Amino acid sequence: MKGKLLILVALLLLLYSKGVAQERVSLTVEEAREYALEFNRTVQNAELSVLQSQEQLKEAIAAGLPQVNATTDYSNALGAEISIQFEEGLPPTKIPIKPSSNFNLQVGQLLFNANYFLGVQSAKLYRKLSERNQEKTELEVASQVLQSYYLVLVSEKSLDILKDNVKNLEEIYRKTKPMVDVGMMEEVELDQLSVQVNTLKNSVKSAERQLEMSLNMLRLQLGVSADTELELTDSLSGLLEENSLDRTMASSFDLATNIDYQLMKVQEEMSEKQVTMQKANYLPTLSGFYSYTYKLLKPAFDMSPPHIVGLQLNIPIFSSGERLSKLKQAKLSLETTQNNKAYLEDQLAIQFKQLQFNLKSARESYENQKMNIDVSREVYNSLKSKYEQGIISGLELTTADNNYLRAESDYLSAIFELLNAQNELNTLLGNINN
Repeated sequence: MKGKLLILVALLLLLYSKGVAQERVSLTVEEAREYALEFNRTVQNAELSVLQSQEQLKEAIAAGLPQVNATTDYSNALGAEISIQFEEGLPPTKIPIKPSSNFNLQVGQLLFNANYFLGVQSAKLYRKLSERNQEKTELEVASQVLQSYYLVLVSEKSLDILKDNVKNLEEIYRKTKPMVDVGMMEEVELDQLSVQVNTLKNSVKSAERQLEMSLNMLRLQLGVSADTELELTDSLSGLLEENSLDRTMASSFDLATNIDYQLMKVQEEMSEKQVTMQKANYLPTLSGFYSYTYKLLKPAFDMSPPHIVGLQLNIPIFSSGERLSKLKQAKLSLETTQNNKAYLEDQLAIQFKQLQFNLKSARESYENQKMNIDVSREVYNSLKSKYEQGIISGLELTTADNNYLRAESDYLSAIFELLNAQNELNTLLGNINN
């Protein structure tokens, strides 16, 4: 019995461990972008906004289509009578008021209303604006995912370099201690190495925190849970493809393809439509209707016809300047939008030139740091060998180690800046999602 109980507990623990097992997701940079565009919450909200704008367009169209309403009523005078005096001196004739009940069916149709047609056009523009906002959101999220992906790769590489450096110095420390014990080296040499090892261990912990922060940021942008384990399968060297950089630097800027400019164009169209709508307020509105009434309970006297057809024309005559004021406001709003559009054109042109310069500068910095890291590595390895032979002091070795780590850090920073500069230029050009 006890054995069966132990087996049952083991099975339950196994099932529980499977239930709480972390999800593991392996992603290339392209897969990360696609994953975010499907599961990112901000992108999903942008898609919902487009669906909402489509329903608003349907609502605007439905307002000008036939409207059918039905009503029914019942009235009871509670025994009241109508008293009619036919001749003076004779008692009045009393007619009881019978209960009455009606069923009424009304059909209305808007025949002419300029604001209706303009309202439908405005709803279409709003849908277009929502679609452009969705494209902008997808572009921004894709750009953010790429930046976070690069940051994780750089953080991982930096952590690996620090860990390798700690192992190397710990190995040197172990080799140096016997030499100090026999008096071949001074105690201060060992102390300097100990300080450097402890400093690097603290740097490793800091790098681990930086890596976890980068991963959490990427998890949030991808739309995965905090417990999801991410594995990035692309490498920094693979992302630094020369042809890709050359293609980005040689790209030309077409203002019409920029998503911010497209949004501004739609806003300008909407402002123009507002001006037209205010002008349309001076036009009349014509509607027609048909009414059918069926007497469920007929009164004693019934002179109303069951079928009625009619037209209603509403002509605006005088509004004490309200319509004119609204028209002037719409025109001023349009002029403001046009000024913003002209300013955006200048801003985007300057931004393109600046981002091109940034990419060129980042590439030059990367090439310089790439040469520096090779020289620093050779110098460090040479001094490390001399230290092991007792030719140089521990202070010189730790100085060389610090210089090598600084060169590694500068090299990784140059890679990150180069990838980010390329990402920013591609974002402006709208090439990220292609």
